[in-house]
Amino acid sequence: MNTLGSALLKSNDLEINYNKAGNNLPEKVLQFGEGNFLRAFADWMIDEMNEQNLFGGKVVVVQPLPSGMVEMLNTQDGLYTLYLRGIEQGQTVNKKKIITSVSRGLNPYSQWQDYLQTAENPDMELIISNTTEAGIEFKEEDYNPESCPETFPAKLTAWLYRRFTHFAGAANKGMIIMPCELINYNGSKLKEYILEYAEYWDLDPDFAEWLESANTFLSTLVDRIVPGYPRDEIESLTAELGYQDNLIDTGEIFHLLVIEGADAGIQERLPFTQAGLNVVFTDDMQPYRTRKVAVLNGAHTGNVLGAFLAGLETVGEMLNDPDFSKFLKDMLLKEIVPTLKLPQQEKEEYAEVILERFANPFIRHELLSISLNSVAKWKVRVLPSLLSYIMEEGITPKRLTFSLAALIAFYNGKRNDTGEFIGTTKSREYLINDSEKVTSFFEQVYQITDLEEMTREILAKRSFWSEDLTQIPTLHSEVTAYLHKIQTKGVRACIKEFN
Repeated sequence: MNTLGSALLKSNDLEINYNKAGNNLPEKVLQFGEGNFLRAFADWMIDEMNEQNLFGGKVVVVQPLPSGMVEMLNTQDGLYTLYLRGIEQGQTVNKKKIITSVSRGLNPYSQWQDYLQTAENPDMELIISNTTEAGIEFKEEDYNPESCPETFPAKLTAWLYRRFTHFAGAANKGMIIMPCELINYNGSKLKEYILEYAEYWDLDPDFAEWLESANTFLSTLVDRIVPGYPRDEIESLTAELGYQDNLIDTGEIFHLLVIEGADAGIQERLPFTQAGLNVVFTDDMQPYRTRKVAVLNGAHTGNVLGAFLAGLETVGEMLNDPDFSKFLKDMLLKEIVPTLKLPQQEKEEYAEVILERFANPFIRHELLSISLNSVAKWKVRVLPSLLSYIMEEGITPKRLTFSLAALIAFYNGKRNDTGEFIGTTKSREYLINDSEKVTSFFEQVYQITDLEEMTREILAKRSFWSEDLTQIPTLHSEVTAYLHKIQTKGVRACIKEFN
């Protein structure tokens, strides 16, 4: 069976939709992140615009970490099959399409000069990223034009500096920079760190002025559930397609992109709405963000770690499990939704829509894949609801508090022979996928034998939570008590007590 690639497309022997006129488009987009989400969201959007002759540009995908998927992406000439499936207006929808918007992938750790050379392309105009919440950070590291720095903002600073110097600071060679990481005001935060690197590296002072005047940093909110590679269905889908595709991606039908800070000129250059995409340009994205992060992402992050420790594998299993389904719904309706500053009916209706999206029969969203960088995610997605509930009710919300204990239990791991941080339950081992800073901390803190002292060290870790959580009355004692129950009784027994 043939593998998906440009040769297969040229054979015209495919019974599947794809943009047949997009092969010779210029590279206009630099994208940091080759994972499932951006390929099912941003690259799909660009593909839709290209097919309607509205954008006319290809995407160069940059791998943000030393290991990743760009080699596999290049093997398939940037092509992959995307399935979008779900319930739309009461009807079951199952769409599939070969995405042709990606031109190639680059690993800057081994292709640093090739990466920088893309900055000299006059057609480049848009930068997109999704490096998870942990990816947008500032770290003191030296500037070396010949080697790849560690953080994403540092890599981007080096790229922008090459563009600035190559085009002699031309005002019309600035970029639209649109991060999709799920942190508040992600565009402003990314800009702050790039300016900080420019100063720390003592770059040309005119560079900072060019960053300010010639470039536009947009803040965004993204929303689409993307389960990714359909491992359990791959044999049947491959037979259906008639070709091998090692990068099949899957997502739900629903999608939403909210963009703050785009003037009329930027909106014209990014013709999302003209292509019929669910994109909102606004001067204030906060109502959209608060609702989505607290309800959709908060429900994910607040529940998946405990469900995984109890032996469940997917969001679907969690929704179909009587104990965990009730726990999730009660967390949403009793502890998260009440903290939102929106009309009651709107809040409840949105929560019900989210539960329907979770129950999408086509989605196999693996709990372990959602666990990536859970410390940063819990801080952004769950902690605000917990703090708001305490402020309004005067007591700690028991389910949100339990979710913090489940997070701590999930991060109980040890290094294997290859240096991976591995957790263990009674029935299996699992990869704890987070930054070295986070995993090293938990590796050390779990050497403390006194549970109360260990929990105190974790809650007091300001670099994790941006505050000392031990200062919240009763939180330390309650998390410790829940953690003790998890260790002695198991998660499911604890969940049953809530119900």
